[in-house]
Amino acid sequence: MKKQQLLFLHLFYWAFNFSYSILIPLLSEYNQTFVLNITFFLVSVITFYINYFFIVPFFFNIKKLYFSIVGFFVSVACFAFFRYLVEEVLLPLFAGHGNYAEGTSLGFYFADNFFYSSSTLFISTAFSLFNIFFKIDVEKQKLIEEKKNSELQALKTQINPHFIFNTLNNIYSLVYQNSDKALPAIEELSQLLRYSTKDLEKDFIPLNKEIGYLDSLIELEKLRIKNPELLIIRKKINFPNLNISPMLLVPFVENAFKHGDFTGKGFTLDISDDHQKLHFYLRNFKKQKSKDSVSGIGIGNVKKRLEILYPQKHKLAITETATDFSVDLTIDLRDNSIN
Repeated sequence: MKKQQLLFLHLFYWAFNFSYSILIPLLSEYNQTFVLNITFFLVSVITFYINYFFIVPFFFNIKKLYFSIVGFFVSVACFAFFRYLVEEVLLPLFAGHGNYAEGTSLGFYFADNFFYSSSTLFISTAFSLFNIFFKIDVEKQKLIEEKKNSELQALKTQINPHFIFNTLNNIYSLVYQNSDKALPAIEELSQLLRYSTKDLEKDFIPLNKEIGYLDSLIELEKLRIKNPELLIIRKKINFPNLNISPMLLVPFVENAFKHGDFTGKGFTLDISDDHQKLHFYLRNFKKQKSKDSVSGIGIGNVKKRLEILYPQKHKLAITETATDFSVDLTIDLRDNSIN
């Protein structure tokens, strides 16, 4: 949008300049200086863009004001040189006369052109600085975006190994016990891996697919729990096609199974998306003898991703007591639907 605005300013300025310096005098009775108006306009255009593209970018330095002042005088000298070339060298070849009288001193010539060039060079400098700061802002935003994407990619690569490690530990335990649940667990894991391998490459996926991850994970974990009926799961999804970052909710559920106490206990999971605002609530009981931190790699990972992807559009409250651990997360997913 800024490029278009700058182009419009250029067009507007030159349309106004051409009308004021050439068209209006041409249509009036005072048109004796029409040729000189043309030459002055031509010199203005040339020096405007020499100043715009070369002099200002080279000399402008906000920390060295004197360098910028030198640049301005270079621009004036450039204007005077081209005006002399056009009006005192080339014009006499075609019109038989120049603009300035013979014997005009160099000092007067420079001072006169300093006056007449000031408005053109001032506007040229302003436009050039606007363009410079626009480019700096674009580069800054590009670097921020690249940094954000790099950080997100790094965070994503942490999810998969961590998730696989914990799941393989569960399957190892089932195989070691010669449990009939081992084979279904392997099949469930392969399904989860197909999901994660395909969708982790994407920036966003439909909300219902993220919830599908949760369902698969819970089904996998149920295989090792004696009382799976104690898992209370309530889902109310009205907008399944809302966009959400992949594997954003899974670490919370995975964390609950890793650190939760399921000996005669379960957990409570509520997910809803009223008014296109995702509400995720999870509460589980803690293992009393666990030495591991309940808020591990996965939780820290999610916090960072939420800060990057949903700044000021999410609320995360994590509460930990001696007996239980709860996560209360709200994300505003409005304007994030997949058509």
